[in-house]
Amino acid sequence: MKNFVSELQWRGMVHSIMPGTEEMLLENKTSGYIGFDPTADSLHVGSLVQIMLLSHFQRAGHQPIALVGGATGMIGDPSGKKEERKLLSQSEIEFNVAGIRKQLERFLDFDAKDNAASIVNNYEWFEKITTIDFLRDTGKFLTVNYLLSKGFVKDRLALEQELSFTEFNYILMQSYDFLWLYENRNCVLQMGGSDQWGNITAGAELIRKKIRGDAFGLTCPLITKADGSKFGKTESGNIWLDPKRTSPYKFYQFWLNASDEDSKNYIRIFTFLNKDEIESLEAEHSKAPNQRLLQKALAKDVTIRIHSEKEYHSALGASEILFGNGTADALVNLSEEDMLAVFEGVPQVSLGRTEIESGLNIIELLVDKSSIFPSRGEARKMIQGGGVFVNKLKVEDINLVINREHVLKQKFILLQKGKKNYYLVQVV
Repeated sequence: MKNFVSELQWRGMVHSIMPGTEEMLLENKTSGYIGFDPTADSLHVGSLVQIMLLSHFQRAGHQPIALVGGATGMIGDPSGKKEERKLLSQSEIEFNVAGIRKQLERFLDFDAKDNAASIVNNYEWFEKITTIDFLRDTGKFLTVNYLLSKGFVKDRLALEQELSFTEFNYILMQSYDFLWLYENRNCVLQMGGSDQWGNITAGAELIRKKIRGDAFGLTCPLITKADGSKFGKTESGNIWLDPKRTSPYKFYQFWLNASDEDSKNYIRIFTFLNKDEIESLEAEHSKAPNQRLLQKALAKDVTIRIHSEKEYHSALGASEILFGNGTADALVNLSEEDMLAVFEGVPQVSLGRTEIESGLNIIELLVDKSSIFPSRGEARKMIQGGGVFVNKLKVEDINLVINREHVLKQKFILLQKGKKNYYLVQVV
């Protein structure tokens, strides 16, 4: 077996580990699981850390199990939370589980001959358990004293924040998940973020007390940015894996805009590049940091892995339109969603469709309709100097007529004054 723990350690992906875990994994092929909370129909980049854990686990020769919490999701994991989550209905949970299942299937090999990955939903066993059975067969093995020692409980109580009985029981439910998988799927290892350590150790304790079994646990650090801000969030919200929630362009830009310090951390965690490849990249990057070789390699690898090579090239082309030497062809190939994403924050003006249908002189568009130039004389002078572009094409004629042929996606016209000043016209 490959040394799974050693691989994680050089990547900076180990926070806590139960004694004997590394030795156990080197001796036997085994099953290990991570739980995913179905609070949305898509995972986000924060969840990508857990997915990479399972991927490394499978690459080391072991059998990964992704548990989607169809039952526990109805309560919501209180770990690391200051207030109770919104309770979801069963239909909402089922919808979210389906979306997550589809995403996980892109990252794990479910057809491997010897260690195929699998997905389980804990609703499958919890729907068959009565309250009396659960309290008798699970609740009695984990004392209130023991549960009160867990981090999230202590934190809530110390801050005098409410902790509902529903949330308090979440740890029992997750512990039972571990027990069920231990007994039914020969799963002896639970993994997760460092905020899951209390839940993981409680599960191992339940297994030890109830059936005298040996179970193990491993957590990775919660990812933070060098400046202290939360990883995976931007001003516009979470960075999702679903392209409908976060476009491939914005996804690519998220990684491309990482700081040098963060990139050194991210490229170890979120790619499968080996140690020599990463150290070579870092050495090249240090020679010319302004070229952002580390960020480009990171953004390329992760975008292709999450979306596709086609989407990566599309995102790259979109980036070059605004920040590099993007061509008119690249602009034409942008989707409407990417067009809006690329030019988010660029000054925008609206123009009636009837005005375009009848034709509009370029000078009139630049001055009267958009106020890009304060006067016709200045607009004329800039055109004659080669400094005005329509859809990335230089305007050669001051008498150019803008019509429907210049409208991209039947909705946009991109105007450019000089090299860096863009204006997006939306035809309505």
